[in-house]
Amino acid sequence: MSIYADHAATTAMSEAAIEAMTRCMREYYGNPSSLYRIGQQAKEVLEQAREDIASVIHAESREIYFTSGGSEADNQAIRSAALAGKKKGKNHIISTAFEHHAVLHTLEQLKTEGFEVTLLDVHENGVIRPEEVEAALRPETCLVTVMYANNEIGTIQPIREICAVCRAHQVLFHTDAVQAVGPLSIDVQAENIDYLSASSHKFHGPKGVGFLYARKGVPLLPLINGGAQEKGKRAGTENLPGIVGMAAALKETVAERDAEAVRLTGLRDRLIAGLKEIPHSALNGDAEKRLPGNVSFCFEGIEGESLLLLLDEKGISASSGSACTSGSLDPSHVLLAIGRVHDVAHGSLRLTLGRENTPEDVEYIISAVKDVVSYLRGFSPVWRDLQSGKTPFIL
Repeated sequence: MSIYADHAATTAMSEAAIEAMTRCMREYYGNPSSLYRIGQQAKEVLEQAREDIASVIHAESREIYFTSGGSEADNQAIRSAALAGKKKGKNHIISTAFEHHAVLHTLEQLKTEGFEVTLLDVHENGVIRPEEVEAALRPETCLVTVMYANNEIGTIQPIREICAVCRAHQVLFHTDAVQAVGPLSIDVQAENIDYLSASSHKFHGPKGVGFLYARKGVPLLPLINGGAQEKGKRAGTENLPGIVGMAAALKETVAERDAEAVRLTGLRDRLIAGLKEIPHSALNGDAEKRLPGNVSFCFEGIEGESLLLLLDEKGISASSGSACTSGSLDPSHVLLAIGRVHDVAHGSLRLTLGRENTPEDVEYIISAVKDVVSYLRGFSPVWRDLQSGKTPFIL
């Protein structure tokens, strides 16, 4: 038995993406910046991919900039808005305590450059409240950055409402939409998003490529200097096969999205119901305002890493949190942000379902998790203290 249940970390490349990339590598090997015919053929392919991606999020193709992935896009958007704000005497940024580290570490760096950062607290359900964003605004606020959907607990944020607040106060808004592009329908025009970051390998495209949407007219500074590629906003020869593969994967994902959302939501809810039967366990984040395939749980009295290793022995690939922080012994900052205490946060499990998963997979996962949690609790001193009453249960 082999079950992959870590689609938030990455997804298998689709056949459509592989075929598009293979054809691109064979037939369109020219440099899109070259003026001769082969180069211009490559440029046509590049611009078609840009149009395809733009249409998915209701943007104009000139508002799409190709990057190496979501982290680069996050960095470029945040630094562009921040430095443009600073020129106007505005040095305050609002974000949240459970952002991806691509955002949080960029904000930490900006603090060393004189910026002030307000990180909003996250409520237990993992959803940010627009009125709290508005209350945190100052005359010197230059940017609000809030993720579209959390990468660990899958909660979906009220982006349209937060954007309305920002637009009313003429503050730029960025969203890290790495987990949302593909599974969710996004309309950057209707939602008034100024910047949006996405990563290809989260929706069955290749790794090492992503894109940044930047609304026309907003500040955009290059992080990489050199040539004039990407309208002078990102130097370096474009990763054409990767970009073409990303566009093919995104088109396919969007075509299947509605039906897949219904199917995954059913699997997700069955998985949540099954895991809730485990005593002293809790779902992390809102039960409904979450991505279709995301299930995040905490189990009291166990260590998440031991749980993962034993599940791996049973053929299940899962994670305890973000793949970007795997190997860290620190509890998830996301779980701490929603109020989980240190010991409980250590016993976390993230299962993210995708295209390949079946109802049989879900039943097997439920059975396996029940067995492993029971086994680990059998020799856990923490669990023994909880059962004896020496330490009170929290969940």
